Parts: sequence; structure tokens; C-alpha cells
Amino acid sequence: MAEAHQAVAFQFTVTPEGVAFQLSREALKQIYLSGVSSWKKRLARLKNSILTGVFPGTPSGWLAVVAVTVGATYFGIDVSVGLIFRIQKRLPNSCRRCLGVRSRSLLSALIFSSGAWMLGVLLRRQALRLLLSYHGWMFEPHGKTRPSTKIWASMVRVMSGRHPMLYSFQTSLPKLPVPRVADTIQRYLESVRPLLDEERFLDMEALKYLLLKSWWATNYVSDWWEEYIYLRGRSPIMVNSNYYVMDFLYTTPTHLQAARAGNAVHSILLYRRRLDREDLAPVMALGVVPLCSYQMERIFNTTRIPGKQADRLLHLSDSRHLAVFHKGRFFKVWLYHAGKLLPPRDLEMQFQRILDDPSPPETGEERLAALTAGERSVGGLPWAEAREKYFSRGKNKASLDCVERAAFFVTLDEEEHGFDPDKEDSLDRYSKSLLHGQCCDRWFDKSFSLVVYRNGKLGANAEHSWADAPIIGHLWEFMLATDHFQLGYCSDGHCHGVPNTALPPPQRLTWDIPEECCNVIDASYAVARALADDIDFHSFRFVEFGKGRIKKCRTSPDSFIQIALQLAHFRDKGRFCLTYEASMTRLFREGRTETVRSCTSEATAFVRSMHQGWDQRRSTGKLFHVAAEKHQHLYRLAMTGSGLDRHLFCLYVVSRYLGVESPFLDKVLSEPWRLSTSQTPQQQIKMFDLEAHPECASSGGGFGPVADDGYGVSYIIAGENLVTFHVSSKFSSPETVNFGNQSQLDSQRSIEVIV
Repeated sequence: MAEAHQAVAFQFTVTPEGVAFQLSREALKQIYLSGVSSWKKRLARLKNSILTGVFPGTPSGWLAVVAVTVGATYFGIDVSVGLIFRIQKRLPNSCRRCLGVRSRSLLSALIFSSGAWMLGVLLRRQALRLLLSYHGWMFEPHGKTRPSTKIWASMVRVMSGRHPMLYSFQTSLPKLPVPRVADTIQRYLESVRPLLDEERFLDMEALKYLLLKSWWATNYVSDWWEEYIYLRGRSPIMVNSNYYVMDFLYTTPTHLQAARAGNAVHSILLYRRRLDREDLAPVMALGVVPLCSYQMERIFNTTRIPGKQADRLLHLSDSRHLAVFHKGRFFKVWLYHAGKLLPPRDLEMQFQRILDDPSPPETGEERLAALTAGERSVGGLPWAEAREKYFSRGKNKASLDCVERAAFFVTLDEEEHGFDPDKEDSLDRYSKSLLHGQCCDRWFDKSFSLVVYRNGKLGANAEHSWADAPIIGHLWEFMLATDHFQLGYCSDGHCHGVPNTALPPPQRLTWDIPEECCNVIDASYAVARALADDIDFHSFRFVEFGKGRIKKCRTSPDSFIQIALQLAHFRDKGRFCLTYEASMTRLFREGRTETVRSCTSEATAFVRSMHQGWDQRRSTGKLFHVAAEKHQHLYRLAMTGSGLDRHLFCLYVVSRYLGVESPFLDKVLSEPWRLSTSQTPQQQIKMFDLEAHPECASSGGGFGPVADDGYGVSYIIAGENLVTFHVSSKFSSPETVNFGNQSQLDSQRSIEVIV
């Protein structure tokens, strides 16, 4: 095959006369260009690490300090108060013999100025860290900024310098503070108060006097969270952990599958190039406070590797190919040619070659990816054991390495999906397809799998352990905007440009899967299929109003939605439940998430008042604003390191390490989240004006239910008159309703009635 010949620099043949070598000049050229590209990337990373290491200082600042100091010394002005003279006296004897008096003086001035500059950098960095440790600005009413906060913001801007790189602020971000145990316990008791009767509440309060001691480390959440919440989980990650993101809601730039894949992949690779060069601007809260960028390091070239006790993350510094799946077959697509990134038209051609390939799947290949969708390691031969037994040698290992070491995974799906106003369940089917697909057509272990449908719509399924949804959201916004507004398409729907037909075609991966391995694959597929079939999904648009009208109520749109969800759940169940809302802690170094317990006493009081008749509308309005303020306060506490759930989680981990039994912690960590919610962020990268292009509103994304008898709710407030909801549950639970028009109507009424 042509692609096989391109993979080696030379071939040899054994003949009676000896060994005959045949050099491939094209292959040698590709190796040379690959090496040049690799060294360029290494030098760029070295430069970026130096620039990030001296931030908020800059090389130009160092040069200015050196120039002033050396210039002053040259004219006999001592700006060092005698330090330059002392440095000159302590120079090694070799310098004294080789350099004249003036040269030694200039060298001493250079050493002094460099030291003074570095001291200034360290002091400025410490000052910036202290400034970023202040979070009082978050608790001020919207539009009522105090003069002291304005001064603080100005100081942050000054200390932040000009044009910071993506990771410039990492060493200046404060560490996540450890709350006092007493404060955490008190907040916990307050959060469960609306869920318990008086007698049970008093029993719970007594538990706070059990053995809770000061057992925590400096970096006390993120590593344990990644390991124990994600990597040690043995159940399927499909549905239970992975999540999805959708395409534009209303528009599809092209209906040609290969063309959309070409532009999308090229846009994603442009993002990766900017990420490698660190020239993406850091995400800033209110345009002033930087958020931690640590999670972005593992967007690409990352795969979750199954293990018997715990999984691990494989992250490579670079990858120059994609793994592509279509009709049960795996392909390898090179992303570079002659040392340059393939343009969209060439990528389109490569994807079209895959679509046109008539070859059938090999034995066991069609459902191979189901191994990543089933059990991780629980008896029998699930993924971890199967990988070690059947994929650790030969062609299976080579092909698996190609998949796991790819930049990311691409599925050219055979179905058509997207929003269709004439089909009420179109978004439901779109959501389920992205969440689990056919259970064997996404590689659920990859950091993310790009899914491109036959009608040009696309989406992605993302693995959760390496990062949280806003990180994928950042990439996704860049990709959609670049695809639609910068790259664009020809009038016939193809990518711009002329394809290079001399490119070798994509390489078909080959497998040697024995019958017993096929049985393991079928068993994993059966587990995944049963899980997927049990998922009930309802995604819908709310278009009566959006954040514009909500803000006229003088409240936060997020608080508004959270209270509406409490009202909807109470109408559905007649009772309240423990509610999880994800909040970020990226104001701190390596921060991930914290929980906002949005079922508060204030929210339940408002919900109960809604069932007491309209004669109490005035008092109900007051109760709503009190509930909204309480929710906002809890959200701010979570963002500023004063949440309670991550603290309790870490106390539990330490107690298990020490062998100390704590009924209180056991009880807290076992409580089910029957209503798990999350807001999808948007406009993290403002590459286009959403008001000017409402057709480019995002559909958001979603996830599966956290509890078997509960709901998973994701929502995106995508404009002045649009909120999109993604609601999931399980058919098998008698506690949840089967979704249909009635559930959508109840959700809409709950939102409308508040207004």
C-alpha cells in the first residue's frame, strides 16, 4: 500500500548477492522536515517557559534596567549605593586577569542590574498574588462598585503587565485556602436544614462533634479529586462521567460531511498551535482577574488508560496524526505534510477518501470501541484486563497506540442530527447520539472525540478526568467561530483551496482479534448498550425570554434558573432534594470545581409560597429576591474557596488514609445528588458578536444523571431571548418521569410563573 511505503525511510531486500537497500528520498525529506518542526516547537516552548518564568517582568524591562544602570556607571554615577563596587571586588581572579578595569565595572553593573530586575520581578509577583487573593469584589452588588475596589482593579491591571501569555499568571495565582472545619460543618448543616425534619436535624447537628481534626495538605483538592472521583471509578465512563457539547443551534455552515470535518479539524489544530505557543490570552473574570489555565495543558494528545485498580492519563507533548472511525473501521490521518499543517481542503479530501473507502471492518473491529464504554475493571475481562491480554503486542498494540497517541479522535457518523423545528424530539436524539452514540463508535477514553454527522452537523464527547467543561467550551467557541467566520466555505459547500491529490491516502489500521477477545468486546457492548438504552433525554429551547428580561428582575440569570429548577422539581415530586450545582475555583492555582448546594431554606420558602395562592404575590416576590441573594452568596463563597463539599471530601480521604472511622463523613459522602445541575459558559472568547449573529447561538451541552433516581440538568443562557435545557434521567427509575411534552411544559411554566 502507498501509505505503508511512505512510513519508512528505506527498504531492503535480501538476495543471493547480499542485502540491497532502496532509499526513499521523499521519506527522508519528511523525516528532515519533521525534525525541523520538532526543534522549532522545542525552541518556542523554551522561549515561552522563560517569558512565563519571569512574568510579570519582560526581557525589554530587563534591558531597560541594564541600560540605565550601565549607562549611569559609564558616566560615573553609582545608582547601586556601593553594591556594584562590592560585586567588582568579589569577582573571580580569572575575570580580573582577563578583563580591564572598565570591563569589570560594566560586568559588575550588569550583574547588579540583573539582580535588581529579578528582585523587582519577585516583589511584583508577590504583590500580584496578594492582590489576587482579595475576593471582596465578588460580594459587591452589581453596578455598585466601591472606590476601593476600583483602586484594587487598577493595581491589578498595572501589576499584570501588557499582553500576558496563556500561562503567565500561573505562579501569581493564590493557593486554594483551607476553610475552618467549624465553618464547613456549619455550612453543611445549613444546607441540609430544608431537607430534614426537626428531629433528624438535631441528630445530624450532634454528629459535628465527632472526630474531625486538621488533616489536610497544602494542595489539598485537585489531585485527590482527579484520582478518587474519576480515575479510580470502575463503572463505565460513558454516560456516567463523559459529557457532550453541541454545534450551532440554528445554522449549519455546510452540509458536506467531509468539508465540515476539514474545516473543524483545521480550526482545532490552529487552536492547538496557539496553545503550544501560549499566545492565547488567559481567561479573565470581569476583564481583570485571571483564571487558572492549568487544565488546558491536557486538551490534546491525552488518553485515559484503563488500569485494574485505577486508570491513568497518558499525555504526550505532541502528536502529528488523528484517529478516525467510520463504519466500523479505524484510520490514521496525518496532519502535516512537508512540515506544514494540512489546509482544510486537503483534510476534506482525506476525510472524503475515508467516506468512499468500501472495505469492510475486520473481525472484532466494528465494536472494538465498546471496550472503552463498558466496565473498567470488575471481574471477568473488562477493558483493563482485555487491553493487557490482547493489545500489548503485535499489530493490535501498534494500532491501539495509533488511537491512544492521536491528537484527538474523529467519528464520521452515518446518522443525521441537529435541531429541526418540525420534529419535537430532534434535540433529544441529537443529545443521546453525542452522549453515547452506538456505544462503539466513539473512543470514550480520548480527551475528546469530534463527531461529524452526515448532514454536516457536529458535536463532541469529552472525557471528564483531565479537565472540566469550560475548558472544552473554550476550544469549542474558538473552533466554531474560526470555522464559520474565518475559514468559511465555497458556494458549493467545499472548503476553500485546491486539494493536493499527491497526498498519500489515510492509513487503514489493522487488527488481529481472536474469538475470545470478540466475546469480551460483545460483553462490554452489552453493558454499554443496556446503560445507553436506559437513558431518557429531553433537550429543548425556552424562547419566551432570556437573560434580558431576567436582569430586569434585578437578579442573576443563574440564580433565577436554579430557583426555577427547585420549583419544577417540587411540582414533579412534591418534595425537595439535595441539589448540586457546579461552580469553578479557577481563581486559585490548579483550581477545578466546587459545589453550590442550591436547595436552600430561602429557596424552599419561596417555592412553598408559590403554592399558597396569588393573594400573597407581594410577599412571594420578596421571598424570591431573598432566595436569589442567598444563592448568589453561596456561589461566591464556592468560587472564593469557602465551599464545603471539596473540604469534606478531602477530610474523608485523609480519614481513610489514617484508618479513622467518621460516621459524619461517611454519611455526608454517601448522600445522593438527585438533582445535578450545571450552567454551560459561553463567550469566553469573544470572536463574534452574538447579538449581531443570533443564528450562531450555541446549543450548549449536557451529561447523564448522577443518581439512578435523579435528574441531570444542564442549561445555557445563550442570548437575550434564549435558554436551552438538557435534562436526563433513567427509564428504569420509578422516581423520575418519562420525558415528553408535559415535562417541557412544566419546566417552561416554572420559569414563566416566577416572572
